[in-house]
Amino acid sequence: MTQIAPTTAFGNRGGAMNPPIRHWKGARVWVIGASTGIGAATVSLLLNKGAQVALSARNTSALQTLAENNAQALVLPLDITQHADVQKAHDHLLSAWGSIDIVLIVAGVYNEMRADSIDMSVVNQVLDINLRGTFNCIDVVLPTLLKQTFGGIGIVSSVAGFSGLPKALVYGPSKAALINLCESLYFDLSRRGNAVYMINPGFVKTPATANNDFAMPGLISADEAAHEILTGMEQGQFHIHFPKRFTNWLRLARLLPYRWYFYFIHKVTGL
Repeated sequence: MTQIAPTTAFGNRGGAMNPPIRHWKGARVWVIGASTGIGAATVSLLLNKGAQVALSARNTSALQTLAENNAQALVLPLDITQHADVQKAHDHLLSAWGSIDIVLIVAGVYNEMRADSIDMSVVNQVLDINLRGTFNCIDVVLPTLLKQTFGGIGIVSSVAGFSGLPKALVYGPSKAALINLCESLYFDLSRRGNAVYMINPGFVKTPATANNDFAMPGLISADEAAHEILTGMEQGQFHIHFPKRFTNWLRLARLLPYRWYFYFIHKVTGL
């Protein structure tokens, strides 16, 4: 194992909530949920910027295709719902790298659900992946980050976690929990020198949104989402949300009286 040492990529915190990332060259980034969508786009952008990237997801062939035998890429398949899988991948990663600069948890599942169609098997699947799976990851990586006293963790939630939305009966609460988790983590990790990135995308064109049958204001590509995530990290942001022309409206809507909020969301979505 190589000696644990902080990367030169991190700058001084200054007035930012997290230490800004000055460059990605040589930075050691573990992307969990890397096989498709935002995760895959972020991996590609990181590799183009010269980072060392560990790619994790269940789909091994998709990860290998994305890595394309790049010497900077390390394929570590895992099932996020299996704590032992995450631990094994983490141990392999430390043996190869010695330390980790950024852990980016992108893995998640989306499923539409309304009050007349509750399916507990689906509820449990969504919570297992989106929430319990994230806890599997942080349980494994936090001791390493705390021991290092540098590095950070980013968790991809969603604007669906801001407040209740139609068709998001289980997806929304799972993402709201992740927002709360990031806020709680920041209290504990920031004072220890670790960064926390709470990432809330709006509508992104991915396999997860391909079947949506309602208006998706501000829809952007996965490549645009990846650019927004890395830019936010570079600037030392805690709350990285995009596209702001849409997400800022939702943030404002949270402050409305509920009667107005429900009317506004109904008019925007048609649901």
